[in-house]
Amino acid sequence: MDNDIERVLYSQEAIAEAAQRVGKQLAHDYENKTPIILVVLKGAALWAVDVMRYMEYTEVEFINVSSYNGGITSSGDVSLVTDIQSDVKNRDVIIMEDIVDTGRSLKFMKELLVQRGANSVKTASLLDKKEGRVVKEDVEYIGFDVPKAFVVGYGLDYSVDDKELYRNLPYVGILKKEVYAPEHADLVDHEITPTH
Repeated sequence: MDNDIERVLYSQEAIAEAAQRVGKQLAHDYENKTPIILVVLKGAALWAVDVMRYMEYTEVEFINVSSYNGGITSSGDVSLVTDIQSDVKNRDVIIMEDIVDTGRSLKFMKELLVQRGANSVKTASLLDKKEGRVVKEDVEYIGFDVPKAFVVGYGLDYSVDDKELYRNLPYVGILKKEVYAPEHADLVDHEITPTH
């Protein structure tokens, strides 16, 4: 799998430092509170676990939304695949994302939580790809600002024949173009820019 990576953007050590930084900030901001950590499946699982190690009180919930449907670009339509089980009314919720790109999924989840009466909704994302935004959505806690590239590793995958590959890599790297778009491998970066 390492051979499919063009270059490593964020090492295992850098990610660990980011998780500690974000986790300690959340611990400070939510002192004496018990927020619900809402882990966005499947990509944010590793990030959420590493960040929560630095927090004092949390509850954990899971949600799964999809806007990709197996491709490399967002379809624009967000669907709820797995719903949160807990009642969020009057609760503080922290959405744990692996990457915020177009902002559509985040907007969908925030609106859902507000509609259900959440006291507050904040987002802690490993990666924030601001260049990919289609809708305006802010991320309050950011591990890294990521450039416009197709990234995998540390929870982020590329699906091939219904197999979600590269999630297990301990770092975040840029996937080689010949892996996801072999017919366009000779193009320069700005000529084909998939979203993730």
